Amino acid sequence: MWGDPADQYARYCEHVVQLIERYSRRPVKTLLDLTCGGGKNIFNLKSRYQVTGLDLSPDMLKIAKQLNPTCDFIQGDIRTFSLGKTFDAVLMDDGISYMTTRADLSAALQNAFNHLNPGGVLILTLDATKESFQQNQTTATPASGPAKPEHVDVVFVENNYDPDPEDECCEATMLFLIREHGVLRIEQDRHLLGLFPLKVWLQILNEVGFTLNCDPYSEDGTEYTTFSCFKSLNHPTHSPCAHPADPKTRANESAGL
Repeated sequence: MWGDPADQYARYCEHVVQLIERYSRRPVKTLLDLTCGGGKNIFNLKSRYQVTGLDLSPDMLKIAKQLNPTCDFIQGDIRTFSLGKTFDAVLMDDGISYMTTRADLSAALQNAFNHLNPGGVLILTLDATKESFQQNQTTATPASGPAKPEHVDVVFVENNYDPDPEDECCEATMLFLIREHGVLRIEQDRHLLGLFPLKVWLQILNEVGFTLNCDPYSEDGTEYTTFSCFKSLNHPTHSPCAHPADPKTRANESAGL
């Protein structure tokens, strides 16, 4: 119910395509979308790539399959899945936030690396790092789009809060104000998410074997960190992540300098 996938997710997916074309050193025909959720990114990417989606939730996969009936979907845990094949590109966005320990984060990123062809790239967008997290940030989004029944109105309220700045987790609390034929009911959900310093992300991605580039992405006034993670044939010494405002360094890294 959160908007038309052809509109709401199109800009981010174009950003993903641009990064793949910029940093991949092989033709990209196949893409693995990890934590694909309801398949709205796949809806925008399937015209360019042969996309396979993976998610832990069978309910989300059912929605994704309805939206993208020609694509393949697999139920699996990003830390442990094994498909027996590799892909030219891998996409991972907000689902990675459910990794709440460094061990889980490392396992998920290592698994992404293992399912990527040499010369390919993992595009990884973070919801937040320790440095960028906004305490008590609250947003409200009304339901819209073709999936919303005429007799139903829903407002989705999300609040992000870090009760203990000394650990590496935060809480996302979600309220759903649901009116069916004008009658209100309120549902609540709470998610525990990982919240790691930027240096932890850089350390783990380098340990896994990626060469990194950083590119900012802004949406609705919020700036996100996107890593373009290159898998080399020979796994050379990994360069540090260039600051987004330093295009010369970023260009040198992408050229292997």
